[in-house]
Amino acid sequence: MESAGTASATRAITPPDDAAAIDLVRRAQAGELTAFNTLVLRHQDAIYSLALRFLGNREGAEDATQEAFIRAYSKIDSFTGDRFRSWLFTIVSNVARDELRKQQRRPQRSLDEARDDPDRPDLDPPDRGPTPESEAMRSDLRQALEAALRELPEDWRMTVVLADVHGLSYEEVAQSTGVAIGTVKSRLSRARGRLRDLLRDSGELNDAPARHGDGGDS
Repeated sequence: MESAGTASATRAITPPDDAAAIDLVRRAQAGELTAFNTLVLRHQDAIYSLALRFLGNREGAEDATQEAFIRAYSKIDSFTGDRFRSWLFTIVSNVARDELRKQQRRPQRSLDEARDDPDRPDLDPPDRGPTPESEAMRSDLRQALEAALRELPEDWRMTVVLADVHGLSYEEVAQSTGVAIGTVKSRLSRARGRLRDLLRDSGELNDAPARHGDGGDS
């Protein structure tokens, strides 16, 4: 689903809606606060990651994450079906858009700065012992990709983050954003194409194979 070379720099872990998750939802709807708190723990990293990539600053992402769970708790009785994460992403998508309209009035902290925060290790891909060269390549690509994401129109950015970062299906993205599946596919295609162009212009898509080759690997 993703442009070559971007998957490892972007993929986030979003828990699926398994039977245990839906059981937690039903218990939360019955008034069990512990069950809702478990849902928060289960999804908070993914919600924060989405908000941060959409808004581009830590303070706004923290506010959006908190507000999203407050709204989810207040509306938990209205949830039906078995796609809780899509329902939750719908809420945070709306909250993030509201926050985007407010963030110009606040001092902003960039996503790159937030990634240096030792309290947010979830924003980085898992560490599998890369070489210094590969670590530098990954860092450069990640920074270029985050900058490219910020260049996308708001709707395109939300669509590509939901689909390619959090791995939601077309149906789930459509539910989360409130548009038709055809619109999701169109936005995703345009967003991916624009990201490829931006990464190519930055030199990342062209440079990465050359750098890799310089290291003597095949």
